[in-house]
Amino acid sequence: MKFRIFSLLLLLSLSLSAAAQSSATQGDGPRSFRLSSTTFTNGETLPLSTIYNDIVNGSNACSLNGSPGGDESPELSWTKAPRGTASFVVTLYDKTAAFTHWGMYNISPTATGLPENAGVPGSTYGEEILNDFEVGDQYDGPCPPNGYQPYVHHYVFTVYALDTVLHLPSSTNFPANAETLYQALIKAGENGNILASSSIVGLYSTTPTE
Repeated sequence: MKFRIFSLLLLLSLSLSAAAQSSATQGDGPRSFRLSSTTFTNGETLPLSTIYNDIVNGSNACSLNGSPGGDESPELSWTKAPRGTASFVVTLYDKTAAFTHWGMYNISPTATGLPENAGVPGSTYGEEILNDFEVGDQYDGPCPPNGYQPYVHHYVFTVYALDTVLHLPSSTNFPANAETLYQALIKAGENGNILASSSIVGLYSTTPTE
C-alpha cells in the first residue's frame, strides 16, 4: 500500500510539473498561489494541538514527553487563488512514513483557508476521505514511532486549486480513501483541471535528539 501511494503521488507530482511548465507563459498566477498557517511555521515543529492521541499506560505515545495531543487540524490560509477556481482540496501526508493523515475535497471556491479543527467528522468545510488510520473520515494528527530512524517525520500540507469539483466513488463498504483521492487528483492533473498547488511542511518526532 505504501509503495502504491508513493507511486500515485509521484505521478501527481509529474503531472503538476508538466502543467506548471505549460502555463509558464501565461504569467505567474499558479506560482503566486501560496499556503500558510498561523498554527505553525513552515519547516518548524508542529504544536501539540495538532498531534494524535494514543494513550498507553496513561501516557500519549504520540508525543515526546507523553503529553496529550489536541488532534486538531491546524489553521490553513491560502492567497491569490487562480481565476476559475471551482473547488479546493487539502491533504496532509507524512512523507517520511508514506502515510495520509487527512484529505478534504470540494472545499468552497470562495474559501481562503480553513480554521483550526476544521477536520472533524462531518465537517461543514468540505468532504473528507477515510485516512490511513482507518478510524473515520477526519483529520488525525502525527504519531511517529519512537526510536525508529529517521526520527524526524516531515508532514506535508498541500492545497490544490481545481477548476472542477471531484466525484469520488464511495460506499458503506468501500469509502473514499487516500488512494481514491490521489487517483482523482492525478486524473484532474492530466486533464488540466488543477490550476495551482502549494505546500508547507511541519516536523515532528517522538524520539529525543539530544
